[in-house]
Amino acid sequence: MMKLILTQEVTGLGAPGDVVEVRDGYGRNYLIPRGFAMKWTRGAQKQIESIRRARSVREVRDHGQAEELAARLRSLRVTLPARVGRSGRLFGSVTATDIADAVTAAGGPELDKRRIELRNPIKTVGAHQVTVRLHPEVSATIDVEITGS
Repeated sequence: MMKLILTQEVTGLGAPGDVVEVRDGYGRNYLIPRGFAMKWTRGAQKQIESIRRARSVREVRDHGQAEELAARLRSLRVTLPARVGRSGRLFGSVTATDIADAVTAAGGPELDKRRIELRNPIKTVGAHQVTVRLHPEVSATIDVEITGS
């Protein structure tokens, strides 16, 4: 087992700044190379406070605020123009960053792209549903309309 400090939120494991113990292979081959975690040392332990402070500034303050944001997002109409080929498929795909920018452009709150969950890349024109994790207990579904341009 290896002791790690999470630098980003990992679903089912913890939030940034949490100290977790995981199996060696999971930490060495997945979490550390992708930047989700760093090895725990006494020096790194001191960095936990700065990670937690940065997280508290960015994250949704409480459950009530998350519910309020979720209601705003559900009522939002998000349209995203994209380049389309003759068959109706997109050139490339729509990313979480594109969706976060489109939500902001539509008058919604500024979202962290890491909180947007795309199970599969969006590669077709039409209506798609995207889930946004606002709080560990609250998530919202946004209807995103992809239009050809």
